[in-house]
Formats: sequence, structure tokens, C-alpha cells
Amino acid sequence: MPELECAFPQVVNNLAPCLAQGGMNADLANFISILLGVVLIAALPLATLLILLVVERKVAARVQDRIGPNRVGPYGLLQSIPDALKMMTKEDITPAGADVFIYNLAPIIAFASVVLLWAVIPFTPLHIGADLSIGALYLIAVASIGTVKIMVAGWSSNNKYALLGAFRTIAQLLSYEVPLVLALLIPVMIAGTMSMQGLVEAQRGMWFFFMAPVAAIMFFIANQAETGRAPFDLLEAESEIIAGYNIEYSGFKWGMFMAGEFMHAFTASVIFAVIFLGGWIGPGTDQLPILGFVYLGAKTVVVYIFGLVLRSTVPRVRIDQLMSFNWKFLVPLAIINVLVTALLLQVVNWLGIAPQGDAASDLIANLPQTVVLLLGNLGVMGTVSTLVRNMGRQQRLADEAVEADTEVEELAHAAAH
Repeated sequence: MPELECAFPQVVNNLAPCLAQGGMNADLANFISILLGVVLIAALPLATLLILLVVERKVAARVQDRIGPNRVGPYGLLQSIPDALKMMTKEDITPAGADVFIYNLAPIIAFASVVLLWAVIPFTPLHIGADLSIGALYLIAVASIGTVKIMVAGWSSNNKYALLGAFRTIAQLLSYEVPLVLALLIPVMIAGTMSMQGLVEAQRGMWFFFMAPVAAIMFFIANQAETGRAPFDLLEAESEIIAGYNIEYSGFKWGMFMAGEFMHAFTASVIFAVIFLGGWIGPGTDQLPILGFVYLGAKTVVVYIFGLVLRSTVPRVRIDQLMSFNWKFLVPLAIINVLVTALLLQVVNWLGIAPQGDAASDLIANLPQTVVLLLGNLGVMGTVSTLVRNMGRQQRLADEAVEADTEVEELAHAAAH
């Protein structure tokens, strides 16, 4: 077996073999490699959090014509540090009658459920925590743990408002998981695998965003609802239900809930970039895999900033509007989209234009399949737009008729007197 060249970046890509080559026991070298991988995957979201806090406030300030943080550090870039210290030193209060163990466990679950998502995210062709064959299913399963932390936080607080807020939040999260899963099913159908690394590899020739724009848009919308971002931020509608499920939490525990929310929003952007924007794919990644971090980061930033601008621009919807939009629009559209995509993939296979083998990574070879799928998506979008326009027109005419009848009745009543 030829010796490895254990110089950077080779040692980064082949840590365990390089350690073993240096004389270390092979099992110990493998254990150290796995341990370092776990530490890095867990530390990356934490390090990102301090940056996200400043970025969110700066973007919101620019959108709303404010200055934002500008006192601590150059341009206010160190504002997150005193904020974190303040949160850690605030008084920690546990309500009387609360289930202490479950009450204290909920913030940990909130934080851990987001960190666990990073285990299957491929950063480069070589760097991934665990390349599971069911990576997409793992994402859905772990993301659902967030629902548990909301329920136990609301119930264990021994506060009826917290429990009511938890029920409303769970109704939102469970509802929007349906279109989220159906939208995720489309890339899995196209790629023929649930492996996250496999989904990225399948986009070497063409990003799934261009093959399935309807699924991409629905996935983004559902993620906005799952992370509680505007216009779906009913999780923090203080004017309606005080502060929701975490009203009784203070200090560091409340900070863990907020940290989990910020990280979840960023993680959702990373997942979107991986599934629909090609993840780490870009020029030179085959020769220098570490470039994958740069490409994945750039794509994630674009998605994340777009979500921040949307959050700072769009007003919050009512709970009935939120649920109606999901069950009456998104879910039917997601089901139709799955059926149409399945039919189009059969047409692609029947015509023999599906890229095979090495041709799957070629742009020209992917164009016929992309054109067929894109035309199908545009047809779905056009049909839905027409139906929505007609429904809006009918509702407007009905409202105008009611107003006309009301005016006639008022005139008749005035004439009679």
C-alpha cells in the first residue's frame, strides 16, 4: 500500500491514515479522527452563532433604515460578546410547580436538535460527519425533535399561557412539515438516493433548483415556517399570547432557545444550498476539496440574507391565514407537484434523455432532462396562478355584490324614513 503524503491539506482529508502512518495505533487513530470530527461539527454552529447575531441585526437595521449595533468593536461587530455575557449572568428562575427535570431539559433539546442536523451535511467531497444512505430521512427525523422541546417546555412550565402557546406552535410546525417533506421528495426522486452526499453529486451537471423550482420555493417557504421566521413568526407573537411556550424561561436557558432558533434558520439555509443549489460543487473542488467550504458558504449566505430581508420586510400573518395557506394551498400544490414530477421522470426515461454514467456530470447532457422538468414546473406554476387569480376575482365580485346590496338596503331604509 503506497504511503500517503501527510502534508496539509492531505492530513486534513486523511487524518486517521496519516496518524496511523506516524506510528499510532490504528484504532486509536480512527477514534481521534472521529472525535475531532464530532467536535468540529458541534463547534461550527456555535462559532457561527456569534456572527449570525450581528448579521441579523445589521441587515434588519439596513432594511428598516436604522444603524444597528455600532458601539462594541469596529462597526459593532463584537456586540454579540457582551450580549452573550449578559444572558449568561442573568438570574435563572424556575417556576413553582414546574417539572424541574423536564423544564431544564427542554433548552438542551432545543440546542442539540439543531447541532445534530450538521452530522449529515456534506461540506466538501471528503468532509461529512456521516454519509448516511438515508440522510434526507435523518434530516426530517432530527428536525422533528424540535417539536418535542416546544411541547415539553410549554407543559413543564406549569403555566397555562405557555401550554397554549406550545399547542399553537406545534400546530404550525406539524402542519408545515407536510409540504416540507413532499418538497424534499422531489430531489430524492430525481437523484435516486436519500444520501446527502449523493444529492450533491447528482447536481454536478445541473442544480435541482432549475429542475424543480416549485419544490425549491415550497421548501424555502416551509423552512421559514419551521424556523418561525416572518411572515410565519407566530412563535413569538407576544401581543397575542404573551411570549409563547418559553415565557417562564430566563437567563441562559432562554438564551439557548434563542440560540437554537438562530442556528436553525442558518442550518435551514445550508440544507437548502445542499439540496437545491449544488452544495459544495464548484470549479476546482475535485483538485482541492477544501474549496467546497467556500462554495457552500457562499450559496448559504445568499439564501440566508434573502431570508433576513424577507423577515425584515413582510408583516406577520394571522394564525388562521397561516394554517389556511398551508392546508388549502401548499399541501395540495406539493402533492400535485410530486405526481407531475413522477410523470415527467417517466417521460424522460421513456425518451431516453436521462443522463447516465459520466454524462450525469455534464451540463449539455443534463439540458434535455432539465428542459422537460422545468417546462412541467412552469406549467404547474401557470395553472396555479390562473386558479388563484380566478378565485380572487370571484371573491372580489362577491364582495362588491354584497356592498351593492348593502347600499341599496341603506337607501331604501333612508327613503322609508
